[in-house]
Amino acid sequence: MKQRTVTVGGPCWVEHGSSDPAGAKRFYGELFGWQAVELDAPPEAGDYTFMKLDGAIAAAVAPLYGEDQPTAWSVSFAVADAEASAARITGAGGSIVVQPMAALGLGRFAIAADPSGAVFGLWQGQTLAGVEVLNSPGALGWVELLTRDPDRARAFYPAVFGWTVRPSEVYPQWGLDDADFGGMLTMDDRFPPQVPPHWLPYFAVADVDVTVSRAAALGAEVLMPPTSMPDGPRVAVLRDPQGAAFAVHLAGAEG
Repeated sequence: MKQRTVTVGGPCWVEHGSSDPAGAKRFYGELFGWQAVELDAPPEAGDYTFMKLDGAIAAAVAPLYGEDQPTAWSVSFAVADAEASAARITGAGGSIVVQPMAALGLGRFAIAADPSGAVFGLWQGQTLAGVEVLNSPGALGWVELLTRDPDRARAFYPAVFGWTVRPSEVYPQWGLDDADFGGMLTMDDRFPPQVPPHWLPYFAVADVDVTVSRAAALGAEVLMPPTSMPDGPRVAVLRDPQGAAFAVHLAGAEG
């Protein structure tokens, strides 16, 4: 990710929605060195927790708020106006899952889905712009859309967020003014039909192989072992003990 701070249109938040928040906080605390700081919030917010890296917010862990909500990581993008962005989403063929609403005096959020069903968040920051650290080891460093409809995604996201697309038959990359922050992978027969299109967060790490070994020892499943990508970083994909997929990549080699 070539962005070092939250930028309107770019990734700004990553949240683990979990059926076992305590287990998630313990796992990621040991894996990335995150410190859990519970938010002083009303009871309806549940056990919402900021996960900090050396005092800076790197992510959040939240309980599940709906019966059909799976344990998963979610990615949100920064917007200047949540309502206007929601209108662009529906106009481009997407849908709004949760209408824009206030969030604890920190900003406004909404949950949306692209035309293929990949879910993502919108965040209109007020007192909190988003995560406070990017790209450093233990922090969000890349986001990836996995979709079965890449052509429609290429049209949808630039229409909503103004993204640039670095063309590639294998791995197109998303950016703002050509500063890339993510990519797109076409889901093929390697993905079971029950796996929906989704956004996958990548966390930067100092050593991919060591991180994967540590994650496995903590109970994670290795979905893709450490792999050096052609003309790209070393990466791996994991599923945490709570069931949420995430990826790691070598810090300093993103984008």
